[in-house]
Amino acid sequence: MLREKKTQIIDQLADKLSRSTIVIATSYQGLSAREMTKLHHALAGTSVNYQVVKNTLTRFAAQRAGKEQVMNIINGPTALVFGYDDVVETARIFNQHNKSTGVAVQIKGALLGERVINADEAMALASLPSREVLISQLIAQLQAPLNSLHNVLSFPLYSLGNILQARIQNLTE
Repeated sequence: MLREKKTQIIDQLADKLSRSTIVIATSYQGLSAREMTKLHHALAGTSVNYQVVKNTLTRFAAQRAGKEQVMNIINGPTALVFGYDDVVETARIFNQHNKSTGVAVQIKGALLGERVINADEAMALASLPSREVLISQLIAQLQAPLNSLHNVLSFPLYSLGNILQARIQNLTE
């Protein structure tokens, strides 16, 4: 490979690494060229990129991007999944493609921000609810004590109202 071409690849990888919120390292061994093409096409319309990388060029790109931790999950022939938006959505898209095609792409690990996680933790991300659902659940949890306090404070007023209503009915009879 020419030096200029290598420099260009390193620059592209460094850019992808610096912009990504999650990087999932996978083994592409055992996949046919047809299956790789299907995977690329399936991920093309999303905010997820899938790229086969050379380990040496990735090391240089990781140093340039300040994400040297990615080298902890790269060994042997590797392809990287770059997710740029929602971390959970990236894992979900990749996991759904694996299930829908029946092709089991082996996950080696992932770099989540600055933290290296193992393959099981990376796949557990796919089962998490979306960000909007998590936010709504958090808001519901924050509101629960206020609703309880409201019920506790308003119960005596409701009881007094019921007692007065019963007394009014007794007097009118």
